[in-house]
Amino acid sequence: MSSRPKIRAAGAVVLRGGDDDLEVLMIHRPSYGDWTLPKGKGHPDELAPQTAVREVLEETGAVVRLGLRLPSIKYQLAKGPKTVAYWRAEVVEQHPREPDDEVDKVRWFPVAKAMTRLTYADERRILSAALLTPRTTPLLLVRHAKAMLRKDWSGPDQERRLSGRGRRQARGLVPLLGAYGVQRLVSSASTRCVHTLKPYGEARGIAVETADLLTEEEGTVHPDDVTAYTAGLFREIEGPTAVCGHRPVLPAMFRGLELPARPMVVGEVIVVHRDEAGDKVAVEVHKPTA
Repeated sequence: MSSRPKIRAAGAVVLRGGDDDLEVLMIHRPSYGDWTLPKGKGHPDELAPQTAVREVLEETGAVVRLGLRLPSIKYQLAKGPKTVAYWRAEVVEQHPREPDDEVDKVRWFPVAKAMTRLTYADERRILSAALLTPRTTPLLLVRHAKAMLRKDWSGPDQERRLSGRGRRQARGLVPLLGAYGVQRLVSSASTRCVHTLKPYGEARGIAVETADLLTEEEGTVHPDDVTAYTAGLFREIEGPTAVCGHRPVLPAMFRGLELPARPMVVGEVIVVHRDEAGDKVAVEVHKPTA
């Protein structure tokens, strides 16, 4: 029997302000009479970070960017076991939300007051964990989406395009990259890599920067240069960034990020969090559902 939770949900500890005036975003649910962190069930084939961002928006009107992953909460319901994944998040913008039967109040509380107003002890522990984690900037390492088979492509390999499945995977990356607020796109100059990031770029109005060094043809010949390039990219990023590469080049990119080499499936994303001191503090892995 599978140990995978039958009910998946996700939410976030949404913060704003500085150390002395830090506030937490919370909701009141009239049907439960509780004050709680925003969260909700995932849609089919939706990755947990996407669920967290969507649920926060639906319940509070706040657009957020995810930071570090926090501990999950697990508990038993009549329908089966439920797991709620949480992230530290910061608000990007917020729009008014009309009260309804699900959420009738949305409030920002100072941290000390939030601790007393939260109804559930588990969520107080999640808030405590969020307060102990630093603000981070993520670099998202992406293996390009599924490409057409080489035997089915007659042109130059660098121009080989995505397959139908690959195009679905590329579209599926839009909400995932959006969940981390990606502001910069860097890619191998090969078509299949560029087109993996292109849907997100078009959705956000961001151009895809290309690097010949990250192509299979260049990167496999100059792996040390790839390692140095990736290390420099991680060291110098000013905002959330996604970089797309190829299977033969990924080991050199891993070295640049000081990660142990491991296989990545097509369309997979590894999120590497860097703190304000420039140190790597956490890594997440998200595999595609398509």
